[in-house]
Amino acid sequence: MKTVRISLNSIDKVKSFVNDLTKFDTDFDLVSGRYVIDAKSIMGIFSLDLSKPIDLNIHSENNADEILNVLSPYIVD
Repeated sequence: MKTVRISLNSIDKVKSFVNDLTKFDTDFDLVSGRYVIDAKSIMGIFSLDLSKPIDLNIHSENNADEILNVLSPYIVD
């Protein structure tokens, strides 16, 4: 499992993020405080506080580099 910090601070960013994730047959979780939601769920994402960065857990070791390349626009330092 790999964890990265991402920023989803607009509706358009959330929509494109979910579209990018659905290209992969891998599980993704978003973690904000004590809440853990499926990152492929638009409704779930909008239940989180999107004003600050969120942790994204990627449950894949095989194609992690490819996933990180696709998700690079959302990743924050």
